[in-house]
Amino acid sequence: MKPVVLVLASGRGERFLASGGSTHKLQAQLGDKTVLQHTLDAVRASGLPWHLEDAPHPGMGDSIAAAVRATADAEGWLILPADLPLLLPETLRRIADAPHEQTVVRPVYQGRHGHPVRFGPDGAQALMALGGEQGAAAVVRRHRLWTVEVDDPGCVMDVDTVQELAQAQQLLRSRSAP
Repeated sequence: MKPVVLVLASGRGERFLASGGSTHKLQAQLGDKTVLQHTLDAVRASGLPWHLEDAPHPGMGDSIAAAVRATADAEGWLILPADLPLLLPETLRRIADAPHEQTVVRPVYQGRHGHPVRFGPDGAQALMALGGEQGAAAVVRRHRLWTVEVDDPGCVMDVDTVQELAQAQQLLRSRSAP
């Protein structure tokens, strides 16, 4: 059994709107699809089980807690903010397939920590206890972290502003160029 990818799509996208965006960042067009469609396509292509957490929640911690509760019988979880549209399916599989004795696993691209972050079943209670604006960083600090080097700028390229959407558009174009 594989861990479940938790796609977190509950945020309000306020920074994107403040940067000049005219829509929620997950509904912004990136090529011929929305940011959210790109993210979900990568998750589907990974072949891993997944759960979309898109109900409104006060903060990231609340979203994570709700998603873990909804999938409480999972072997583990890959926490993935929905605003990483260029994440490669191979990165999801590599993080899912990392040694299971590692409590917390996360990708690293050129020295930068990325997403998704995998938690094993021993992190369930701490994840379900999260709340507020803070994500799972405090849970990561309390466990042993294992990193996996990846050649995937998409694992660190989130879309929080209009400028970051333009950078994602450039990467998308370079990937599809012959």
